[in-house]
Amino acid sequence: MNVRNGLSPARAIALVARREFLTQVQKKSFLISNVIVLIAIVGGIVAASIFSGGDDESRSTVGLVGDQSLSAALVATGDAAGNPVEVTEIGDEQAARGQVENGDLDVALVPGTGGSVTAITKSEIDAPLRVVLDGAVAAQAQTAALAAQGVDAAQLAESTKSAVVTVDAIDPPDPERGQRIALSTAVVILLYMQILAFGMYVAMGVVEEKSSRVVELLLSTLRPLQLLWGKVIGIGAVGLAQLAVYGVVGVGAGVATGVLTLGGTAWGTLVGTLGWFVLGFAFFAVLYAATGSMVSRQEDVNSTAMPLTILIMAMFFAAFSAVQNPDGPLSNVLSWIPPFSAILMPLRIAAGVASGVQIVGTVALMLLVTVAMSALAARIYQRSILRMGKTVSWREALAR
Repeated sequence: MNVRNGLSPARAIALVARREFLTQVQKKSFLISNVIVLIAIVGGIVAASIFSGGDDESRSTVGLVGDQSLSAALVATGDAAGNPVEVTEIGDEQAARGQVENGDLDVALVPGTGGSVTAITKSEIDAPLRVVLDGAVAAQAQTAALAAQGVDAAQLAESTKSAVVTVDAIDPPDPERGQRIALSTAVVILLYMQILAFGMYVAMGVVEEKSSRVVELLLSTLRPLQLLWGKVIGIGAVGLAQLAVYGVVGVGAGVATGVLTLGGTAWGTLVGTLGWFVLGFAFFAVLYAATGSMVSRQEDVNSTAMPLTILIMAMFFAAFSAVQNPDGPLSNVLSWIPPFSAILMPLRIAAGVASGVQIVGTVALMLLVTVAMSALAARIYQRSILRMGKTVSWREALAR
């Protein structure tokens, strides 16, 4: 029980946290900026779903003049080769040339004698499409030749269908790699912005109360650590809520538009990101509060908080470097080192390369270091918060 006001420590911290939370979320600038960001997130995802194109846009367009018997072979060969084609019947060669010249067709085919085919193209034929055309023409010619010899082409195909090459890849490519990289990049950017922005909110809030002498009034009824933790928890709750809204809207829009097909992975990544934000913010917020307590003017905050800002930027650049290779040596080593783990572990979880042992181990290490930093920050805060005038040096703040 707090002898100053009769409040228990938990009650005192909760009151301060509630005041900080309501103060932040009721700011008009906070509400407007969040609406703009949410519109940008949804708009960007919808635009990505529109401009990324569908299956139709990836099909090559082929015009076929006259006899259409080659159409089925073209479609079948294209599907088998992984390069689907869309075949359109064209009335005559002149019309085919016009559509190729206008860009409506990639190529137009004019069947000739003896199974030959003339391909009309504007400049040259892409290699994958050339493979499809050559394969379809050859298959049709073989079918005709077999029929002339009295061989049933369909029966021959049925008898030889098992003669295929089965690929046994030792390290097959991940078809979801692109989405995982996008998720990892989003996680890195969001955590960097949230930890840096809300850490500075804590520092600026501390120095604002100190410069206006409000802190002296508050400390007449509260203990310094109650004020410190109430401020950290209140502002941290705003950051967590904001991150959760961004994540839910972003993942929801991605799944709804089909941009994200990794629905389960995306929601799991969001939960992990929120958890690591709590750890990363707790680590830095207490230190930002300590740096804020060392100055009496808001314009001096940046200089005292510069080491923390540099550390957060180093985390960001290390994580950004690891996005393309999340299982590389850089990511593997730094993800075990607090506070780098606060950004690198969500990245590794999004990439699907983090083991359960590593997640538990890095969380435990982060908690231990955060507790140690909290003790150090609390000591600085208690010694500096009531000292007005010139900036308290690190030597003075840390002196025994």
